[in-house]
Formats: sequence, C-alpha cells, structure tokens
Amino acid sequence: MLEELKQQVYDACMKIPAWKLAIFTWGNVSGIDRERGLVVIKPSGVEYDELRPELFPVVDLETGKTVEGNLNPSSDTPTHLELYRRFPSVGGITHTHSTWAVIYAQAGRGIRPYGTTHADHFGGEIPCTRAMTEAEIRGEYELETGRVICETFETLHLDPMHVPAVLVRSHGPFTWGKDPMDSVKCALTLEAVADMAFHTELLAASPQAANMDNVLLHRHFDRKHGPNAYYGQKK
Repeated sequence: MLEELKQQVYDACMKIPAWKLAIFTWGNVSGIDRERGLVVIKPSGVEYDELRPELFPVVDLETGKTVEGNLNPSSDTPTHLELYRRFPSVGGITHTHSTWAVIYAQAGRGIRPYGTTHADHFGGEIPCTRAMTEAEIRGEYELETGRVICETFETLHLDPMHVPAVLVRSHGPFTWGKDPMDSVKCALTLEAVADMAFHTELLAASPQAANMDNVLLHRHFDRKHGPNAYYGQKK
C-alpha cells in the first residue's frame, strides 16, 4: 500500500540525520494521500539506520488507526493528523529537535524577520505557540499540540503556506510543505534562519534589533511565492 509515498517519506526522513536536524531516534516525517485519506509516517523509536520504506506504518487520517504495518507510528502522529485536517494544502510534515530552532522554542519566542534570507522562505515572523495548559498536557497531549499550533495560526491570521513553520513552546519545530521532501527542506531552512536570527540579536546586544523593511520582506517573498513569482525557471 502506498509504496511510492512510503519511499518519499523514507527519503525525506533520512535527511534528518544527514542534515544534523536531530540525533538518536528523534524527529519524524510524514506524507499524505489526500484522495485516500491515508498518512504514512515514521515508526516510533526506530534507529534511522534500521529504517526501510516498507517499515513505515500507514494510518487513517480521520481515526488515527493503523491500517497497515506492524510497527507503532510516531508518538507525534496525532499532531501530524490534526495539521493535515486543518491545513488542507499541506502534503508533508516534518518535526525535528534542531538546536537553534529549539533554543527559540525553549525561550518561548518567535523568529523575527531580520533579512532577505528569512524573507526568501517565510512571509513573516515564525511564530511560537503559547504554553500548553496542564489539562492539555495531561489529556490527549499530541492532539492538543496540533490544536495549539492551529490556534496560533488562526489567532495571528497567518497563511500556513506563507509561513510553513512553527515553534511549539518548550518543545521544538514543526515544518510542512507540498510534499515530505519539501517539509524537511523547510526544517533545514528554519534551522539556518534561527541560527542567523540568534546571532543577529547577539551582535545587536538586544532582542529588539530592528525588523527588516516590510516592503523588502514582501518583495523577496513574493518573487518566489507570490501570484507573479519570477524566481527560477519556467515550467
């Protein structure tokens, strides 16, 4: 079942250790078949060098039940499923514990847009969620994590495809894209931007370093992602 999607998710998943976005068994990638309502996701707690595409479980988008596979899906599966349900344009999701992004998540701060590197990929500040309540943590924690992410985007009126990343407070980053590989590339970009932002603030000796010019931000973002985008080659 879904052999092609399993291969895509596997290939994207293997970029996590290759790009040093997490260590040990940390992190996960998923991909979705929208027509069939099925999600392929990394199995829980399996070493990366032991993974094979056929080991990736398939879960039902609505129920969360495993419909194929002998291994337990990632413990973060309910978070992924909630994002797929609420963000219909998303085709792949990545969760990592990359150092610089986690630093901002642990500080409870979003990553502000200081320059064009940020604007080339994100149409504004990468938000950090609010702290989860005790009831949310003690309840359906992973599902509630997804709900808090969606709440953040709704509260800030953000388009998830313009800002395809979030920092879960005290936890770490989730990124997404049109497919699994796109989502893990976004995770690497997020890590680079977080590194740059941290050092920008350090050099400025203040967390209040000035945002980049808003017109410049949108010019860089729109030339890649706007309705009249002109970056790259015509298809």
